[in-house]
Amino acid sequence: MYQSEAPPQKNLPTMYDLPSEDIDEELDSTIHPRPPWETMPTMYDLPSENPEEPGLPDEFHDFQPQLLRETCQSPVYPQEEMFIGTDLNLYYDGRHYSWYKRPDWFLVLGVAASEKQEDMRLSYVVWQEVVAPFLIVELLSPGTEAEDLGQTLRSANKPPTKWQAYEQYLRSPYYVIFDRYENRLRVFQLRGTKYQAVELTEPKFWFPELELGVGVWSGKYQDTEGLWLRWYNQDGDWIPTFAERAEQEKQRAEQEKQRAEQEKQRAEQEKQRAEQEKQRAEQEKQRAEQEKQRAEQEKQRADKLAEKLRALGVNLDEI
Repeated sequence: MYQSEAPPQKNLPTMYDLPSEDIDEELDSTIHPRPPWETMPTMYDLPSENPEEPGLPDEFHDFQPQLLRETCQSPVYPQEEMFIGTDLNLYYDGRHYSWYKRPDWFLVLGVAASEKQEDMRLSYVVWQEVVAPFLIVELLSPGTEAEDLGQTLRSANKPPTKWQAYEQYLRSPYYVIFDRYENRLRVFQLRGTKYQAVELTEPKFWFPELELGVGVWSGKYQDTEGLWLRWYNQDGDWIPTFAERAEQEKQRAEQEKQRAEQEKQRAEQEKQRAEQEKQRAEQEKQRAEQEKQRAEQEKQRADKLAEKLRALGVNLDEI
C-alpha cells in the first residue's frame, strides 16, 4: 500500500527559506562588475527611428553622404577598419539612454563595418562600440544652421545641443560643416576641451591621420551638376566614385583591348616581314643556283670550244 512521505519538520528550511541564487556569485558580480556592453542597453534595445522627426529633407541629403562614403578611401585605414554612418542614430551618453543625435555623416576608425546583413547596425551606440566618431559632418540647412554652428542654447531639462554632444560628450576630433548654398566649408578641430575653427585659404582640409583631404568639388554626381563635398588624395586628385572607377576600368579595358589588337597587328606584320624575308632568301638561293648553272654551262661551252680548236690543230697554249 502506498505511503506518503513524512511532512518536513518545522525547524528545517523549505524552498522559500533557501536562496535561489548563489551568494558567492552575487558577491563575485559585485566585486567584478560585468562590462557595460553586457548590462547597458544595446542598439537592439534603443529606438532607431523617431516617428515625430521628419525624414531626409531633400535629395541632396541623400546623395551627398553617398559621395562621401564612396570616395573615403584611406591608404592608412582599410575599408574593414572604418565604419561610416549616414543619418543613423548616434547614442552618446551611457547615463541617458534616450539621448541621441543623428549626424548627416560620420566616420569611426578602428571599428569594422558589418560583414553580414543580419549584423548591420540599427544605431551606433558609443558605450557598446567603445569608440567615438573621428569625424562628424553636418550638411547645413536653413532650419538647422543655428544648432549646427553651436548658436543654440541648451533648454532646461533638455538633452545637450548638437554642438555640445559632439564637443563635450563624444569629443570627436573633427567636426565639419558644409553649406552648399554659400559654397562654404567650415572645419572645427577639438583643441583641449573646445572646438576651434580652422582657417581655410581654400575650401579644402587635409586630415594627416587619414592621409586624405576633404574639399568642395564642382561637378556632376548622380547625374546632378553642383557643388559637392568629396575626398581627395595627397596628389590633390579627387578620389573616384564607384561610377568613375567603373568608367576608368572600362577605359583601361578598352585600352588593353586596343593594345592587344595593336600587338596582334604588329605580330602579323612581323610574320609577313618574316615571310617576305624567307621569300627573298629563297629567291636569292634560286638566283645563286641559276648563276651556278649558267657558270657551269659557260664552262661546258668553253671546254667544247677548246676541244674543237685542239682538233683543228690550234695550240691554245700559244694563243
